Amino acid sequence: MSNEVSYTTEEIAKLLKVSKLTVYDLLKKGELPSYRVGKQMRVDAADLEAYKQKAKGLMTNNKLLTKDQLPAQLSSPPTAGIRPIVITGQDISLDILAKHMEKHITGVRPLRAHVGSLDSLISMYRGESDIVSTHLLDGDTGEYNLSYIRKILVSSSYLVVNLLSRRAGLYVQQGNPHLIQSWEDLRRPSLRLINREKGSGARVLLDEQLRLHGISSKDLSGYENEETNHLGVAGKVASGEADIGVGIEKAASIVTNVDFIPLIQERYDLVLLKNSNNLEWQDSVLQILRSSSFKNELQAISGYDLSLTGQIIYET
Repeated sequence: MSNEVSYTTEEIAKLLKVSKLTVYDLLKKGELPSYRVGKQMRVDAADLEAYKQKAKGLMTNNKLLTKDQLPAQLSSPPTAGIRPIVITGQDISLDILAKHMEKHITGVRPLRAHVGSLDSLISMYRGESDIVSTHLLDGDTGEYNLSYIRKILVSSSYLVVNLLSRRAGLYVQQGNPHLIQSWEDLRRPSLRLINREKGSGARVLLDEQLRLHGISSKDLSGYENEETNHLGVAGKVASGEADIGVGIEKAASIVTNVDFIPLIQERYDLVLLKNSNNLEWQDSVLQILRSSSFKNELQAISGYDLSLTGQIIYET
């Protein structure tokens, strides 16, 4: 392989036939050397080949090499001493957080995994991520996140801190030709829905509202049609491929020919595991969240409520 070739984390996952979270875990542990280009992490082809050969056992003369016999570049990753920190979630505020962490916290390298809220919590339970974002509504209590966190992170010690709040609701075509105003309008059999993927906060929000209003998902045309982000959902509505979709206000301000019907204020929180490996940088993350420089950067983005940003919501 040419040393000039490099791969994104998505390409690595396809080549190795594993999930992206597995790739992030390899980067986090330093087993697969990587570097940042803009917002993306990349892996050189030579480093990928070295990892593959090491994983195979690296045979020579039909004998398995011991760790002491391995070439130095295989036995000692070049990023030794730098702690990768995997941050999951899809909001741009997480990219801004990662940038501030990289600038202000020495000895860490933030890695971004674009994963939905439920899958993020599961990845933390598995030890594959360090900071996860979540916006999951419990329809019975009206509370965000805590009931899900408690159920998934059983017996774990963690900190829940607010990142921001934002309005969520329904995307409709410009001018709202179907006169959609509330969740109750989802009863209409003529409406075509575009959904989010399972595990996303928007999907949970929709499913909880359907449950609370006694609406069967089987009666929604397009319920099985999924997009993996808010922009994708808004784009389908804008193009006329769907009449309605669930998402956040910010995407509607980016996509043309879409109107937004705000229906709920959702709390977007971060979860940080409390263990000996993480405590050394967690105070620095809290300082960043509470800093004027971080908040000023978020305030430039429409649709964010920062009144609780940096506030500890719950701590075990």
